Amino acid sequence: MKYRTVFDIIGPIMIGPSSSHTAGAARIGRAARKIFGRKPKRVIITLYGSFAKTYRGHGTDIALAGGLLDFDTFDKRIVNALEIAKEEGVDIIFRESDELTDHPNTARLRLEDEKGTMEVVGVSIGGGKMEIIELNGFELKLSGNDPVLLVLHHDQYGAVARVATVLASHKINIGFMQVSRKEKGSEALMSIETDQPVEPEVQKEIQDLPGILAVTIL
Repeated sequence: MKYRTVFDIIGPIMIGPSSSHTAGAARIGRAARKIFGRKPKRVIITLYGSFAKTYRGHGTDIALAGGLLDFDTFDKRIVNALEIAKEEGVDIIFRESDELTDHPNTARLRLEDEKGTMEVVGVSIGGGKMEIIELNGFELKLSGNDPVLLVLHHDQYGAVARVATVLASHKINIGFMQVSRKEKGSEALMSIETDQPVEPEVQKEIQDLPGILAVTIL
């Protein structure tokens, strides 16, 4: 792993006890909330590996709940996140799985409300860092450190070029781009890290392109 500063090694400012099981988990929950775009009504969280074995003792459950409520890693409300979620009408269900995963600190979050559902898989990779590795079945690798433009679109010729052209016309540089699809000719997902903010009017311009299904900023 590449660290940017010594603070990445020391770890984040956080509610303890564990940078990987608490801070990383909170960031997974918060990233899921931001991608969903609103407070969910119901969340089913499946925990794997060490998360499944130690989530109560290490505070992974309250951290994930806090992140889903949009609390940062150092927000003192995290310690009461499960109670706060209940008060706010967010039903959070935890499930433990024996299924083997590539990373021991893995959580699958299914967020639901009357508008729809979304499923995110996140891993806590140490030092409070996390990655979102799957979104609704699409493979990803999002750290949440930089702004990311997510574009769901039909898997068709020219879709990537049209989005890139809009960004270029607004002088927005692409730092990293990944395209994932479930099968040829179906739906695909672009994840685009940009050096400049993608303002709402640019998002709207991309949304109006042919073949674009949804546009989200993480």
